[in-house]
Amino acid sequence: MKKLRVLALVDDSLVPPEDTEGLDTLTAPWKTEFDVIETLREEGHEVRVLGIGSELVPIRRAIEELRPHIAFNMIEAFDNVATFDHNVVAYLELLRLRYTGCNSRGLVLARDKSISKKILHYHRIGVAAFEVFARGRRVRRPHRLHFPLIVKSLTLDASLGISQASVVEDDERLVERVRFIHESLETDALVEEYIEGRELYVGLLGNHRLQVLPVWELDLSGMPEEARRIATERLKWSLTYQKKHRIMSGPAENLPPDVLKNIISVCKRVYRNLELSGYARIDLRLQEDGRVLVMEANPNPQLAYGEDFAESAEKAGIGYGSLLERIMALGLRWEPGRLG
Repeated sequence: MKKLRVLALVDDSLVPPEDTEGLDTLTAPWKTEFDVIETLREEGHEVRVLGIGSELVPIRRAIEELRPHIAFNMIEAFDNVATFDHNVVAYLELLRLRYTGCNSRGLVLARDKSISKKILHYHRIGVAAFEVFARGRRVRRPHRLHFPLIVKSLTLDASLGISQASVVEDDERLVERVRFIHESLETDALVEEYIEGRELYVGLLGNHRLQVLPVWELDLSGMPEEARRIATERLKWSLTYQKKHRIMSGPAENLPPDVLKNIISVCKRVYRNLELSGYARIDLRLQEDGRVLVMEANPNPQLAYGEDFAESAEKAGIGYGSLLERIMALGLRWEPGRLG
C-alpha cells in the first residue's frame, strides 16, 4: 500500500500521550489507540490524531488542514453516548471522506441488540429468546421466556453491567436486575434466555467478499463450579481474575467439520444481513448438540495488539501491521451508497 495521510479519530479521553516513556502501555486505557497509531507510523503513514468529544467541527477543520486519504475510526461514542458513534461515521460519509470499519447503517443495526436479533430471527438465524424492558416501564415477563434469564444493557458493549448476578432464576430477581441496568447504566435492558455452551468469537474482514478468521474460544472451564459460564465485566477487564481462574482465549479446538462449516456460514449471513462492512466480530454460543446461537455482532471490535481479533488474524497469517493495512484498504474501497 502507498503511504497515506491518516486522520486517527479517537475518543477525547483516550488520546495517547506523545511521550510514553515510563508509562505502562500494556495496561493503559488508551492501549488500542496507541497500538494502532504507532503501528501505522511504523508502516510509514503520516498520522494525525484527533480526540472527539461532543463537537464535529474539529473533524471538518482537520480534514481541511491535513487533506487525509482516510480516517482511521476508533470512536466508540459521541458526547458520551455509545449509540451516537454511527453519527460520526455518517458525518464522514457526508464529507465524502473514506474511513475504516463499519458503515453508519451497519452500526445502527448492530448496536441495537433488539433490532439485530429481530433481523437475524427473520432470516432464520438462531438467537436466544429475548425481550426488551424499556426504562420507566413495568417489568412483566412474557410466558415464552423461561428461566434462567440473563439481563444486559440493550446498547452497551464490553460486558458493561454484566456480573454473576446478571443471571436470574425468578421474577423477583429479574425485576431487581432490570432496575439495576436502568439506573446504573441508564439504558434499556435486554433480557434473554441463558444459553449453556462454549463461548466462541469469529472475526471477519471484508465488505462484500468476506474472509472468516480462525474461530476463537474464551475458555471458561476454570471458573468456580457454582459460577455461570459468562464473560462478566470483571472477567473481561481484570487480569488478576483471569489468572486466578485460568481464563484463557485461543483457537477453538475439536470443532467437527460440519459444525465449523455451519459456524462460518452463520457468521457470513449475520455480517451480510446486518449490512456490516470493514471488519467485525460475531459472538456465538455453541451448545452440546452442535446448535449455534448468535449472541451479538460487534462492528469495529477491539483492535489492540495481542487481543482476540488481532491474534486470530495472526493465526490466519496476517500480522498486526498487515491487518491494519488490510482494514484501511477495505475502507478505501467501501462505497457508502452501494447496496448488496
